[in-house]
Amino acid sequence: MQFKHPDIIYFLFLLIIPVLVHLFQLRRFKKQYFTNVRFLKELNMQTRKSSVIKKWLLLTTRLLLLAALIIAFAQPFFKAKDDDKRSNELVVLLDNSFSMQAKGNRGELLKRAVQDLLENTPENQQFSLITNNGAWWDTDIKSVQKDLQNLQYTDVAFRPDFMFTKARTKNPVVGKDVVVISDAVNLDAKYVSGFENATTYAITPEAENVRNVAVDSVYISQVMDNFYEVKVNLKAYGDVEGDIPVALYNGKSLLAKTLVKFDAEKNSTAFTIPKKDFNGYVTLTDNSLAYDNTYYFSISKPQKSNVLAVGSADKNNFLGRIYTADEFNFTSTPLNTLDYNSLEKQDAIILNELEDIPQSLVTTLKDFYAKGGNVVVIPAVNSSVQSLNNLVSVFGGVQYKAYAKAEKQITKIAFNHPLYQTVFEKKIENFQYPQVIGSFTLSGNAVPVLSYADQSPFLAAVTNKLGNVYVFAAPINKPASNFQNSPLIVPTFYNMGQNSGKTGVSAITIGANQSLLIDTVLGKDEVVTVKNGTSDFVPAQQLLSNKVKLSFGSYPETAGNYTVYKGNEKLKDISFNYPRTESDLTNKNTGAFSGFTKADSIATVFNDITSSRTASELWKWFVMATLLLLIAELLIQKFVK
Repeated sequence: MQFKHPDIIYFLFLLIIPVLVHLFQLRRFKKQYFTNVRFLKELNMQTRKSSVIKKWLLLTTRLLLLAALIIAFAQPFFKAKDDDKRSNELVVLLDNSFSMQAKGNRGELLKRAVQDLLENTPENQQFSLITNNGAWWDTDIKSVQKDLQNLQYTDVAFRPDFMFTKARTKNPVVGKDVVVISDAVNLDAKYVSGFENATTYAITPEAENVRNVAVDSVYISQVMDNFYEVKVNLKAYGDVEGDIPVALYNGKSLLAKTLVKFDAEKNSTAFTIPKKDFNGYVTLTDNSLAYDNTYYFSISKPQKSNVLAVGSADKNNFLGRIYTADEFNFTSTPLNTLDYNSLEKQDAIILNELEDIPQSLVTTLKDFYAKGGNVVVIPAVNSSVQSLNNLVSVFGGVQYKAYAKAEKQITKIAFNHPLYQTVFEKKIENFQYPQVIGSFTLSGNAVPVLSYADQSPFLAAVTNKLGNVYVFAAPINKPASNFQNSPLIVPTFYNMGQNSGKTGVSAITIGANQSLLIDTVLGKDEVVTVKNGTSDFVPAQQLLSNKVKLSFGSYPETAGNYTVYKGNEKLKDISFNYPRTESDLTNKNTGAFSGFTKADSIATVFNDITSSRTASELWKWFVMATLLLLIAELLIQKFVK
């Protein structure tokens, strides 16, 4: 037991005064003679005995009363178990990722958490508030009230370890009380670390409905003379009942609407739109998360892609039948007449069975690939392995080994590879397998696109997210292979020759660190700007001769349709979407907070902190003891003779 005012305890020495008074002021008896003393003697002895007992009782009661009163004024207490943490800084880690849009029994989880903070945080409580994409330091609830009420959802993932590191770096000396408010959706346990020396609480609000439907992707599934068929991929999380309305908009104009019923986890629907510029979105309606209901995408009016084939005319003939004049500017040239100045104007360059590749061409192709061009390498039977490896080594990821004459069948297709993603409606296993009479062996970490029966790659791909390199393991001329007679030949080379910036869907995922090439030339102080009706930003940009490489990083903050401008000149429509990482509400990992104290509200947290750090005050009990002793004294005075 300890005392807030220990000096008052010295007043206990004053208790000696009543004792002295009692001893020196004992009542003295005088002898009084009566005519018959014999009858009074016994009564006299009894009266003296009872009087002494009463005085000792009164003395004891008064001593205890005064002692209790003195101790009450000294304010005794027992030290709290967490008394050493009373100076801790309170840090609130609030998850404002998109999964917190889910509805609980009292509305959206984030809005309910904000309301809980506003209603139950004491006005004089100092704390630091950290969200996925913001921070408020050493503040109070009144100061951050408006910011909390206007808090927006973000695509930035909830990383409590990074957020707590910020707080610890800001004030490393002071201990921390950490309150985590999160639904723990898509939370990896390894991100809940570094809290060993902190007092931790976890508030994990629950969503009532964990079923959700998301628009997963959009792509052109078929190109017709005057129309595109656009396929929309949808994904359901949980059992979805009833039909889901899906609508397609170009700008603000509704183009089409349909209903989709889910019999499986994934489903798709298709829309037909005119073959012209499109800058809109597809949206669905469900009673769950809103952020993944809309998918923005842009389609530019198709421009002809420039394709150059380097090789002998007879071997390039089949390419001329694929790259037709209505969609491509196709050029065929032998190596000895190659115009190096024309290479940077191409979208795709095909090296068709060259026996030797000069170093000057290797250097030029390295730069061409870095600027977003596609390179296709088809070896000849007599190609030098050293020459081939000298070329592919500048792209990384693949290496040639010696040619071996042995028949091989091409039996496996990577249906999910971008080269074939829009070609097949469903996976096929039994088809007319093309074959080769001999092949080089490809090694390295390039992605197999077509493979032999022995699982070694016939066609492999490397990408830098701007350009692509496609490497064949064998010649495909008719004496060496029947691949040119296969149905695969047309979609394979057609898609290799396409420039995604000139055709196809533009839909960039925010935060995926994607880049975009724009065909334009900038002046000395010119920059390109990305704008829409509500916001604008200047992306990181790099000049590449007659192109500009735009890198977006984590921008923009809001998904939508945007336009790239050079000054007032419109260059290209582009679209941005949030990553779908928060769509699966069943992927909840509350076990990540196993070492935290669970709480159902912020009020519970404050009550627990207060009770564990508030000393047990005992002065009230001593005041009560004083009153009881006072009553005891009155009773002794009245009833004890």
